Amino acid sequence: MTFQSILFKSAEDRPPDGALAQPVFFVDLNLDQIVATITAGKAEYNLAPFFHWPLRDVDAIHYRHEVMRDLEDIALFGNMKTFAAALRSMRETLKQLEKRHYGHEKEALFLDAVDAYCGAIGSLTSCLGLANLHSRGLVSFRRYITDYAASDRFTSLLSQTRKLKADISSVKYTLQIRGGSITVRKYDSEIDYTTDVEETFLRFQQGAAKDYRLTFKDYPQMNHVEAAIMDRVAKLYAEIFTNVTLFCKNNSTYLDATIDRFDREVQFYVAYLDYLAPFRRTGLSFCYPDLSSESKEIYTYDAFDLALASVLKAKSTAIVCNDFYLKDNERIFIVSGPNNGGKTTFARMFGQLHYLASLGCLIPARSARLFLFDQILTHFEREEDISNLRGKLQDDLVRIHEILSQATSESIIVMNEIFSSGTLKDAIFLGTKVIERIIEIDALCVCVTFIDELTLLSDRIVSAVSTIVPERPAVRTYKIVRKPADGLAYAMSIAEKYGLTRRQILERIKS
Repeated sequence: MTFQSILFKSAEDRPPDGALAQPVFFVDLNLDQIVATITAGKAEYNLAPFFHWPLRDVDAIHYRHEVMRDLEDIALFGNMKTFAAALRSMRETLKQLEKRHYGHEKEALFLDAVDAYCGAIGSLTSCLGLANLHSRGLVSFRRYITDYAASDRFTSLLSQTRKLKADISSVKYTLQIRGGSITVRKYDSEIDYTTDVEETFLRFQQGAAKDYRLTFKDYPQMNHVEAAIMDRVAKLYAEIFTNVTLFCKNNSTYLDATIDRFDREVQFYVAYLDYLAPFRRTGLSFCYPDLSSESKEIYTYDAFDLALASVLKAKSTAIVCNDFYLKDNERIFIVSGPNNGGKTTFARMFGQLHYLASLGCLIPARSARLFLFDQILTHFEREEDISNLRGKLQDDLVRIHEILSQATSESIIVMNEIFSSGTLKDAIFLGTKVIERIIEIDALCVCVTFIDELTLLSDRIVSAVSTIVPERPAVRTYKIVRKPADGLAYAMSIAEKYGLTRRQILERIKS
């Protein structure tokens, strides 16, 4: 039984022990929103660290692709959720056990938890045995759980559990209540006169009659009277209750560590596939991207920003998809165009696609080939921090300097509206220096800017422009296309900022 993990192909791929902080670029790319939605309702599994740890090996990513493809089978996916529900019930029973005060009550709950565990193992072993599996991860786990289910350790646990459950079900006793005393006795085939009494008085019934029978309240926890009764029942059935006590003592660590880890790790796939399901029902495409840690010739077709798609779906608004590609020695997208045209969304999408691909996840696109990076570095506009006594331009320079100091030829850089607080002359000068440095590093980059001059610096740069409806210039298509910058973006942005567009001027004249 050599199975190690359903998420990590080898121990080297695992994150370090302890807390794993959210990557600094998550907020810029809205990946924090995506992960929060995926993991909502699954706090018990602590899934966030898995989404905070990208993989750096292509085959490790293929390992996850294989598992996720297997889990796209509806029957297998349903069985995994059933298994998870059974173990969740088991854990909830154990939590309730910690809140109880009386020994026999604790033992009964422990036995219920073990019974749920044994049932879950049996069901999962059976369904995996019938499943048509192809992934290395699930095939290996099937071997492990099949061997585990046949092991002496588990078969003994299962047989003891079944016997004790049957023994407890056979316990019958009577209570004789006189005044303030209760006498507990074994049930000795005493006659139950309830049916005879009901039949006798049924003939005298005229219409609805008041029910004078006493109804016992079922409290969530055993009270002291019930505990005292159970103590006396335990004396009457000493052998059974002694066996239960010994069982609980000897099987306190019944939960197999590997299966417990599998239950947590497989939720990475379950949670993500559940998250994608509503998008897929609307017809949006998701794919397993090709990945390379060497070639920087990349492309995607019909890709979209997953965080924005969640917002638009809730509003029943259409989701616009975009394509992009870089070939030969192309490395940098300079994205320009009118405000509110989808430029920032395109930049976020570029980063999201690469990051989700590095997790071994399906990505929001019809097809794609992407680069396996060593790090993602982002620069998005932030509010000024008065505590550092720096102006906005200086703060931008400091942050971009940090990015360029960290970047390697395997990095991805995403920049949005750099040097927008400076003059056009300063922005062109500084932007040129930054882009030239990125070209020198040979990193992949998306830069959203109003500085059209940056598109002409090198043949490694691709100009991409957010488009409008030609006959209605104020209407955005949210499509980003490869074409030369039109030279209007910066002027229009300044005009809008200071209220100097034709529409804005006419409105002021009328007022």
